[in-house]
Order: sequence, then C-alpha cells, then structure tokens
Amino acid sequence: MATNNATFVHLLIFGLVICGFLVSFGDFETTLPWYESLPAVAMDYKVHIEPGKEDCYFQYVNPGATFYVSFQVLRGGDGMAGFAVRHPNGQIVHPYQWRANSEYQDQTSTGGYYAVCIDNQFSRFADKLVNLYLTVVRYDQWDKYTKEIEDINMNMENFTHSIVTVERNINEMLQFQHHSRGKEARDYNLLVDNNSYVLRWSIVQIMVITLTTCTQVYFVRKLFDVKAGSSRSRI
Repeated sequence: MATNNATFVHLLIFGLVICGFLVSFGDFETTLPWYESLPAVAMDYKVHIEPGKEDCYFQYVNPGATFYVSFQVLRGGDGMAGFAVRHPNGQIVHPYQWRANSEYQDQTSTGGYYAVCIDNQFSRFADKLVNLYLTVVRYDQWDKYTKEIEDINMNMENFTHSIVTVERNINEMLQFQHHSRGKEARDYNLLVDNNSYVLRWSIVQIMVITLTTCTQVYFVRKLFDVKAGSSRSRI
C-alpha cells in the first residue's frame, strides 16, 4: 500500500512538471518581441554571403500587414546573386532570380514568418555584400494611432487654452503689481519730500528764533548798561 502511494505521488509530481514545461513552452511560443507589435517596422541590413553559400533570414509579419523586402548587391563577383521569398505556408512566392537587385511586396499578409533567402551558389570564388531592406506596416494600427493622436491634439488644444488663460491672468497680476509699485514709489517720494520740507523749515525757524532771542538779550542788556563817571549827585 505504501509503495502504491509513493508511485502515485511520483507520477503526480512528474505530471505537474510536464504541465509546467508545456505551459512555459507555450508562453515562449506565443510571446513576440516588442518591436513586432509596433504599427510599422523597418530594418536595413548589410549581409556578407560567402561563395557557394545560401543564407536565409526570417521575418514575422502580422496578419493583415503589408510586407515589403528588397535586396541589392553592393559588391563582389559579377554583382549579382539569387533572391527568393518563401511564404509562411511554405510556398515560394518569389522564385529564385539571379539579379543585381530585386524586390517583393505582399499587400495583405495572412501572417507568419516569411523566409528571405539570398543565394550565392553560382559564384564559387567571389563573396557578395548584399543590402537587405525589410518593412512591415500595419495600416489598421495606424488608424488607431491616428485616432489617439487626434485625441492628443484635442487635449493639447485644451492644455493650450488653459496655458493662455493662466498667462493672461499672470499678465494681469504683473500689471497690478506694476501699478502698485508705482503708487508705492510715488507715496514714498512724497513722504521723503514732506520730510525734507518740514526738516528744512524747522531748521530755518530754529535759526530765526535763536537769532531773535540773541538780539533781544543784547538790547535789554544795553538798556541796563551804566558807564563809569557819568553819574552826578544832586542836592
């Protein structure tokens, strides 16, 4: 009985491990690179093809997207190479052609990984430098982005209107502060002038009073001043 229980536990653990692996593998398969979810992707490569070799490159294309690829031989040998494109269903949609440049476009793709192959097997001694250009454009996503941009423009208009209102209020505040500072400066200057006027006339009045007092004291003393030998006694 104990042996059967241990076997059942081992099988259960093994099953859980297998399930976890399958889930992880499924997530790995369904997870796409971040750039493959963008509305448009453009890639430009310069690849080196050795003599007698063929290189293939794979590009994921979203369903409904427009796929475009072109190649051009930059240098090497006779300046030509083979170029072919294979559809995700395995069909060769662009057969091999030995040319200096070529291109292929699928306006509405069913989705999947396209294979772009460059063949240099006919050149046994000369390697080739090839420029490879690929684009994936999702025009349906562009419509959504256009709607978001329109909403952003509306928000920007509202934001601009708010900024204009705030700027107008700030200008009014600055004008009010300017007038207040002008009134303050005028009152201060008036206060300084009044202070100078009062101080100046106070000093003048003090000087006049002092001079008048000194003059009065002088003449009063002159009245009581008696010269010696000038007095006479009468009988």
